[in-house]
Amino acid sequence: MGSAQLEIQLIAIVVAAACAVPGVFLVLRRMALLSDAISHAILLGIVIGFFIVKDLASPVLVIGATLTGVLTVSLVELLNRTRLVKEDAAIGLVFPALFSIGVILISRYAGNIHLDTDSVLLGELAFAPFNRLELFGSDLGPISLYVMGGILVLNLLFVIIFFKELKLATFDSGLAAALGFSPTLIHYALMTLVSVTAVGAFDAVGSILVVALMIAPPATAYLLTDRLSRMILLAAIFGIFSAISGYWVAHILDASIAGCMASMSGVLFGLIFLIAPRRGILALARRRVNQKWEFAQTMLAIHLYQHENLPEAAYECSYAHLGEHLRWTTSHANKVILKAQKAKILNRIGDLLQLTDRGRELARKSLVR
Repeated sequence: MGSAQLEIQLIAIVVAAACAVPGVFLVLRRMALLSDAISHAILLGIVIGFFIVKDLASPVLVIGATLTGVLTVSLVELLNRTRLVKEDAAIGLVFPALFSIGVILISRYAGNIHLDTDSVLLGELAFAPFNRLELFGSDLGPISLYVMGGILVLNLLFVIIFFKELKLATFDSGLAAALGFSPTLIHYALMTLVSVTAVGAFDAVGSILVVALMIAPPATAYLLTDRLSRMILLAAIFGIFSAISGYWVAHILDASIAGCMASMSGVLFGLIFLIAPRRGILALARRRVNQKWEFAQTMLAIHLYQHENLPEAAYECSYAHLGEHLRWTTSHANKVILKAQKAKILNRIGDLLQLTDRGRELARKSLVR
């Protein structure tokens, strides 16, 4: 593996981790689409910054893009507060407008400049190692690695320092306001962080991969844990895995690196969505099946409990009577009885079904409810 390959993977790892940290809070706040809006709308800020300084390497472009990201959030909030449109509709109104203005300005006034919509949307990690940082004649590595490394540190410091405030404002903004915190200030600080992260990753990986790494890994982590700190850690791990595996898939298929990384993040989410222990599709299906049999056992326990001390108990509590009273088929009744016996809810003596102490307790609790 050459040095360029190693550098590409290192950049992808840092980008994935940097995007995952604020992405967790976007997923928890149900604002995932806002990352897509910001990552597209900042194009306008980049274009305006370029028109001002005429230099693609100027930090003014970063400042302009960040301010455009904050402007996007502000406009979405402004529309949402009118109560005339919902938040998802506000996002759908704001970011296409800002993004399309940026595209029009590029096509009309910057046609001969190395600033095109394809590079904006897709990015190209393969070219990131060519943009080097040189200091006193020494080659220190790709600039993107240092930029995203600094943003990763910034994100981590922000989350560590304001963890309590972020957690409180995310899960209960009303309580946060009552305790003296400002949910609005925390919200805009977080959105500024999202904007800075999107701007930093913009040049190297493009907006598509920014959205994928900011949303898919946190959404995957959400399926596995309810603890915020663990969710952040898992999101970073899943993002790094998607970046590395996506790179090697692209290497094998000779395909777009950013595209393969985004695809792998989706594949990983699909896999966890299927097999997650508590929230996965298989777990939910298994739970529904178990609930069906538990309900049937409860019905049987209640039926036996209501008749066991009556004169007709020998008839009402007999196996042969179940089909008539509970409308069960023979095979279904046999399965329910076997499961109830394994759960020590009842005993079967010939044709007679008798509740155990556990079965009577189950029936009593069910009737009280």
